Amino acid sequence: MISRREFLQASLAASTILGASGLSRWSRAMAQQSLTQDQLLEFEPLGNVTLIHITDIHAQAVPIYFREPEINLGVGDAKGRAPHLTGKAFLEEFKIEPNTPEAYALTYDNYVDLARSYGKMGGMDRVATIVKAIRAERPNAILLDGGDTWHGSLTALKTAGQDMVDIMNKLGVDAMTSHWEWTYGEDRVKEIVDTLPFPFLGANIFDAEWDEPAFEPYKIFEQNGTQIAVIGQAFPYLPIANPKWMFPDYSFGIREERMQEVVDEVRGKGVDLVVCLSHNGFDVDHKMASRVKGIDVILTGHTHDAVPEPVLVGETIMIASGSNGKFVSRVDLDVRDGKMMGFRHKLIPVFSDVIEPDKEMADLVASTREPYKAELEEVLAETNSLLYRRGNFNGTWDDLICEAMLEERDAEIAMSPGVRWGTTLLPGDKITMEDLLTCTSMTYGENYRMEMTGETIKTILEDVADNIFNTDPYYQQGGDMVRVGGMGYHIDVNAPIGQRISNMTILKDGSDVDMGRNYVVTGWASVNEGTEGPQIWDVVADHLRKIKTVDLKPNDSVVVTGA
Repeated sequence: MISRREFLQASLAASTILGASGLSRWSRAMAQQSLTQDQLLEFEPLGNVTLIHITDIHAQAVPIYFREPEINLGVGDAKGRAPHLTGKAFLEEFKIEPNTPEAYALTYDNYVDLARSYGKMGGMDRVATIVKAIRAERPNAILLDGGDTWHGSLTALKTAGQDMVDIMNKLGVDAMTSHWEWTYGEDRVKEIVDTLPFPFLGANIFDAEWDEPAFEPYKIFEQNGTQIAVIGQAFPYLPIANPKWMFPDYSFGIREERMQEVVDEVRGKGVDLVVCLSHNGFDVDHKMASRVKGIDVILTGHTHDAVPEPVLVGETIMIASGSNGKFVSRVDLDVRDGKMMGFRHKLIPVFSDVIEPDKEMADLVASTREPYKAELEEVLAETNSLLYRRGNFNGTWDDLICEAMLEERDAEIAMSPGVRWGTTLLPGDKITMEDLLTCTSMTYGENYRMEMTGETIKTILEDVADNIFNTDPYYQQGGDMVRVGGMGYHIDVNAPIGQRISNMTILKDGSDVDMGRNYVVTGWASVNEGTEGPQIWDVVADHLRKIKTVDLKPNDSVVVTGA
């Protein structure tokens, strides 16, 4: 008799084969410039439950370019395992041909040429078209938003997230969880949550004073007589990665025991399927899936990974749906007698030139942008360089931001946060204020200038490195490596904490960083309350207006070993 795990493994194999044949069709069709919306949405229905997953949209309501990472290192058990594969290794792992539409959507290889061929991706009006098409076939499909939705654009900053709240309400979201939403402050979050037509889930969000659950932990849905529990898991490290003073009344954390308790609670209520809507990050969710029993599906977010096939951990499937509205995941499940017996999955790429915009959503998006039209469209400069951010170390957007801070703030060393959000510009593109705000908009964007000793700078680099490259995923508490300007260093990602960073050098004269000397350092996104300075986007905008053309030299100031 075949075991349930063997059945799921066979299901995964079937999903892989179906996915591969679908990708082959995309390749041929796009090469002939004949890919159709019907081909992108093509899906053979399965079972009795359909889930739709979107995550990490970062307020990108219109189509964008977004280059996937060149460097995405895994350590410990995650080394060499998806999603920690890039470029050729990623293509080989998932049997994707180079220079195809899926290669463009999922990797950085030959990005500029492919971007010019296949165009921008995303756009909430196109996402709306996909969601409506799925619901036309499966009317009770559950649409789940993995968070990082209300933050990341000029209009979101100006409206304190209201533009995206209105858009997601129109989209018909059924539940969401959170991360950057909290950087508007707890009062604003509570104000929005009180108006949402769907639950704001967070089983791991507790009242800090009373140490008890503060938000709905789960929502039970019904599809075709099947009971589905969706458990929300907010970003666990908010008070570390973001300013705790913005949400002092709440505590977070992975709370693995709490997750097991909630899973057991909903199982005790007789649900047939347990889904975790998570913003933990891929590696954290991978570990949690191996330790918490009874979760059928984890819809993972935070780390922006787009993985074309589900990852099986025990009897749990993990779905990673990318970021910035580039992808929509559809998952059909065969649920019988309280068990997930099979699934079919498709990571749908949102090619904006192929998907027909939904008119109602397009009109709403246009209306949210209209009051800010002049500011959005202000041209600051032109770029001769590919501008991107996404990867463990500096992207070219980061290099530009650091260059601007060094020049405008008269500093020796610049530090820029290792955040993953920020869209891409191709060589020859105009740089608008909207483009700049996709990389810099936040509620604590003050650009500070202060003195730090070389020892303090090393301590900062070591602490951030341990947040990323600790072999225990539960201790990976941040984004990517802090970006630096004016300074270079070596990093051994496999070394223990305190010993990863070496060969710190001032680039201007090649001198070693003196541990005892004070250096003038400029940076932004400090989590400390009361940080003073001009807003980072104003600093970078001033710099761009002066230089008029961006032409960045290759940056080899960070040398990585142990990868």
